[in-house]
Amino acid sequence: MARNPAQDNPLAPVTIAVGQEDLLLDRAVQEVVAAARAADPDTDVRDLTSDQLQPGTLAELTSPSLFAERKVVVVRGAQDLSADTIKDVKGYLGAPAEEITLVLLHAGAAKGKGLLDAARKAGAREIACPKMTKPADRLAFVRGEFRGLGRAATPEACQALVDSIGSDLRELASAVTQLVADIEGTIDEAVVGTYYTGRAEASSFTVADRAVEGRAAEALEALRWSLSTGVAPVLITSALAQGVRAIGKLSSARGGRPADLARELGMPPWKIDRVRQQMRGWTPDGVAVALTAVAEADAGVKGGGDDPEYALEKAVVAVARAARSRRG
Repeated sequence: MARNPAQDNPLAPVTIAVGQEDLLLDRAVQEVVAAARAADPDTDVRDLTSDQLQPGTLAELTSPSLFAERKVVVVRGAQDLSADTIKDVKGYLGAPAEEITLVLLHAGAAKGKGLLDAARKAGAREIACPKMTKPADRLAFVRGEFRGLGRAATPEACQALVDSIGSDLRELASAVTQLVADIEGTIDEAVVGTYYTGRAEASSFTVADRAVEGRAAEALEALRWSLSTGVAPVLITSALAQGVRAIGKLSSARGGRPADLARELGMPPWKIDRVRQQMRGWTPDGVAVALTAVAEADAGVKGGGDDPEYALEKAVVAVARAARSRRG
């Protein structure tokens, strides 16, 4: 199938950005506006919500101008347009005006699907803006941000940033921009830790990492910081369970290259290397004891026990002790 050249042109007559990730939707708009203003600094930009685009409004906005000025018309929440306005838009798609770029932001769900289908049929340029709900998606996003800025960051640094910042793409993008502006050379995990210590220490996975490494005092300090910053106790027990299970999985699959083990165990290769370092003090009995302790804490946390903080502290200490069982 021949590629539609409009897909590569931000000034295509119609662009439709599909999805519910606000940062990506905003970037789609910014790309079009930047291209339009590069072509004509006096470009007129009209940014409208669905309720502002009433029947007849699009015709007014796209009617020929005396000065033939370039214009960008942005419609947010296009899936919520009224039936009459959708008719207007569909009619416009068949004969878009010169020097005008229409940008439709559409959630991509069933509502308003007829408009979405019509835009695609008309050959509109389409940009995917899906909600990034999976940690792997956010990790890929961070890597892409570093690449886009022409900088190298280690896999561990990217993971640490996701663990520290969380699911907010705007904050992740801002953090990448700050690191690139402030740091020369490759950005590694230590740099991320220096910049985002408070947030990294608040991460449930930081608690788990310190515990499975047998560093009880540091794990408890990270735990208290996590709880003080509002991290849900259930996230901490989940991270502890994941950390201990990773030790158990890797200890029963000794040998092999990280890439092979990664495929077998469902972990990224860099995590295989990290878990190998963490598992040095562990025994099979230690894994069993730690999993039991974490399960008890999880039951206490989910069951609404009187003192979830104590239940978590007890589990963290038990895991850290189990991590030193071979040394003992």
